[in-house]
Amino acid sequence: MSRADNIAYAPRGLCREEAARYIGVGSTKFDEMVKDGRMPKPKRVDGRTVWDRIALDAAFTDLPDDGGNVLDRLLSRRNRAA
Repeated sequence: MSRADNIAYAPRGLCREEAARYIGVGSTKFDEMVKDGRMPKPKRVDGRTVWDRIALDAAFTDLPDDGGNVLDRLLSRRNRAA
């Protein structure tokens, strides 16, 4: 008798479409980001190509911010004026 796995966890290896969706872009944009080095290259598991979710997290963290949030900009201006 087989027991069901009652622990929910995110998979470590993601296919191309899952990896793109995980970081919030389409597959074509994801391919561009892998090619230009903003996202990691995949690993090969036998005949399968997979992206390491943890490596994706690290690469995503390293992406530049969009200029910060409004509150940070306002506080920064206020501190310069003081």
